[in-house]
Amino acid sequence: PELTRFKDRNGRDMVLAMTHEEVVGILLADIVSSWRQLPMMVYHFQTKWRDEPRARGGLIRVREFVMKDAYSCDRDQAGLDASYDAQHGAYLRIFKRLGLDVVVVASDVGIMGGSQAHEFMVLNPAGEDVLVLCEACDYAANRQVAVMPKPAAPEEAALPREEVATPGTTTIASLAAFLGVGPERTAKAAFFKTGDGRLVTAIVRGDFEVNETKLGNAVKAVGGMRPATVEEIKAAGMEPGYGSPIGAKATVVVVDDLVARSANLVAGANREGFHYRNVNVGRDFTADVTADITNAQEGDACPNCGEPVIMRNGIEVGNIFKLGTKFTDAAGATYLGEDGVAHPIVMGSYGIGIGRNVACIVEAHHDDKGIVWPAEVAPYAAHLVSIGAAKEPQVAEIAERLHAIALEAGREILWDDRDESPGVKFTDAELLGMPWVLTVSPRSLVAGGVEVTERATGERSTRSLDDVEALLRGA
Repeated sequence: PELTRFKDRNGRDMVLAMTHEEVVGILLADIVSSWRQLPMMVYHFQTKWRDEPRARGGLIRVREFVMKDAYSCDRDQAGLDASYDAQHGAYLRIFKRLGLDVVVVASDVGIMGGSQAHEFMVLNPAGEDVLVLCEACDYAANRQVAVMPKPAAPEEAALPREEVATPGTTTIASLAAFLGVGPERTAKAAFFKTGDGRLVTAIVRGDFEVNETKLGNAVKAVGGMRPATVEEIKAAGMEPGYGSPIGAKATVVVVDDLVARSANLVAGANREGFHYRNVNVGRDFTADVTADITNAQEGDACPNCGEPVIMRNGIEVGNIFKLGTKFTDAAGATYLGEDGVAHPIVMGSYGIGIGRNVACIVEAHHDDKGIVWPAEVAPYAAHLVSIGAAKEPQVAEIAERLHAIALEAGREILWDDRDESPGVKFTDAELLGMPWVLTVSPRSLVAGGVEVTERATGERSTRSLDDVEALLRGA
């Protein structure tokens, strides 16, 4: 996502905040002066705006949204560690109360910076994040940061490089088939442009894919990174579809660590329709950076226990970051320590996306008739349906009484007193999905009270007014 930029009426540059750590840093500089005020936790529910290039998924990825953000303020790293662990535990309890089964995964710190970050994920096929999970142990990571053991490269002496004609082989699959080799014997080039104007050439083995997050971190990409254009690639002396760093100019070459120890690979000759056999890093081109820049893959060995990992999609519903002093240093937010010396406040940041959580709750709790709200987060404690009040005054009286009891108990209930058929009212009650449906009708009064339906199970029973009153007071 990017900042939304515009000019005010005086022509001054303005942006809409995509997060608020900077503002909190400025606030702390104003309100904190002594070690006696720390640790401190501040929080807010605030609107954020991000210029998402591809808003999608209803409430999942939108441009304008509300988040609960909390910020821990501590004297030192040990204090931050304690605050971080406390928030981690609190978030697990919050999501349990919301009725969400979450997976906690290690994640990239991204533009937030800091030393550590975790995301709270709800597994869902529609999720845009790919999670690497081990069912044999507790390993869990976002694929952006997952580091897997890589296969050993064959030990062989470097052979002389030779150019071969490879017409129409612009993909690894077509190249491997044409030459009769496995994709693991090829080197694949991918090209990117950083926000600060550098062309980056990434080289991975043909049976792997480039991980853009790892690549961006490896080159310390300023202002993000995008795929390079054909013109940008050619300007550096490389040919799209047949490209490699051999003979290239004005590009940062980043080589995956597996490629760096693999001999005699097939790579592009920077000439349409031609590749080189027996390409070796160090002899045929030089790596500016060597790092792990590949995606984890289904079936890779778990780095903890060695068992195969699985891939699942997830929706991020919360995140926590150890920010350190990045934002307080910038804001000059310090406190006077017991030693009489000024020290920077050490921050953590903790966020929960309200809209995303609502979407995930509905996704996790529904049936073919509508929503089934967990009681903890239901908009109303119950759905009161009155039927036949025009013909039977006692129906209206009892419905009024139940409504008053709920208000007295501090509970909000949704009262459907519309002049509609019972079928319409019951269908709407199932669609809206409050935990309890309370039906007052001439029929229920004859049966001895109020018909009570539990939305989650569909169980119905007729209960006395005293029982329903107890339900409302304890709902």
